[in-house]
Amino acid sequence: MEERIVSIYDLAIIGGGPGGLTAGIYGSRAKLNTVIFEKAIPGGQAYTTRELVNYPAFPGGTTGPDLTQKMQEHAREFGTEIIKEEIVDLQIDDEIKILVTGKGNEYKVKTIILAPGAEPRLLNIQGEQEFKGNGVSYCATCDAEFYEDQTVVVVGNGDAAIEEAIYLAKFAQKVIVIVIHDQGIVDCNKFSAERAFNNSKIEFVWNSVLSKINGKDEVSGAVIKNLKTGELSVLSCEGVFIYIGIVPRTDFLKGKIKLDEKGYIITNEKMETSAAGVYAIGDARAKYLRQVVTAANDGAIAAVSAERYILEEEAFKEQIQNANQTVVLAFWSPLSEVSINKLVLLDKLILERKCNMKLVKVDISRNQRIASKYNVEKIPAIFLLDNKGQITQDWSEELIENLKLPK
Repeated sequence: MEERIVSIYDLAIIGGGPGGLTAGIYGSRAKLNTVIFEKAIPGGQAYTTRELVNYPAFPGGTTGPDLTQKMQEHAREFGTEIIKEEIVDLQIDDEIKILVTGKGNEYKVKTIILAPGAEPRLLNIQGEQEFKGNGVSYCATCDAEFYEDQTVVVVGNGDAAIEEAIYLAKFAQKVIVIVIHDQGIVDCNKFSAERAFNNSKIEFVWNSVLSKINGKDEVSGAVIKNLKTGELSVLSCEGVFIYIGIVPRTDFLKGKIKLDEKGYIITNEKMETSAAGVYAIGDARAKYLRQVVTAANDGAIAAVSAERYILEEEAFKEQIQNANQTVVLAFWSPLSEVSINKLVLLDKLILERKCNMKLVKVDISRNQRIASKYNVEKIPAIFLLDNKGQITQDWSEELIENLKLPK
């Protein structure tokens, strides 16, 4: 099989989680030259999730590895290329954007979908870094089997923490969940809470936080602080699993696109970021719900948005920047009778005076991005352009009959 060489990709996706893989499916199916950059195993955090019980079309549930493997196969089937490299920098101001990898390779692309995902939030307590990978873990799917018939501590009470505690109970002799709230109060969904409460292997320690992790060469215990009494107690355990939230992997994007105060990427409903031709999806995007199904939703929307962006840019070039005559750009709407009438008069005037001009009409209800590019706030808006698409005259407020049209 010959090596596929693409000088410029239509669509580059940074991150191969469920959102990125879905974007790859939609992008490739739209006949875009599509590439996914993923530094590790495609699948993202979903790949490390042993049980997925709420993904549509899987009654009885499925596993993260199985689901994301099928997504990867689906994307490749449509022609998506997956490159195992990490993107460490990007240049996004120009029409053709440049991605730089940790290996120093550069890739030219027309559009970008950012799907860098998120990583576990750290407690930053004594013993956490010292025993990371040697008793301290953030992934039950990865490490549960190492704690067969042992005691482990789980910190957290959200969906991830409780669901992973349930999974750990299949291996461990005892699972102790440290919860910051009063007895009986957890932040996870009711279904998972009931399963955990009814599991004889799972115990809860309420109104408490993990203060310190003990051990010498490996974890031997956890120091727990009661928030009401201030009392410290030591629980003997061989492992500590921490699930206290996530942090978006967006450090490499600072100063390039708009992020919120927590570092999440700000987008609109089309997944558009503050940079033209750049989209964001998945856990790194500012959003209400972070689930596999919502990441897939984001990916589909972003890929379709990227496809339309490319089509609009190409049509714009063909109509305006590649025109061999003076261009008049007119924005209108089928809902505005004033704009319709004004364009009819303008079209008639150009024909009557036999001007060497090209009238390009843009329906803002269908092409808001081009309207935004020219800062159109009301219609009709009429501009005379040079061959680079720059405005030389604004005729929006002029009476058509008074226009001095160039010959």
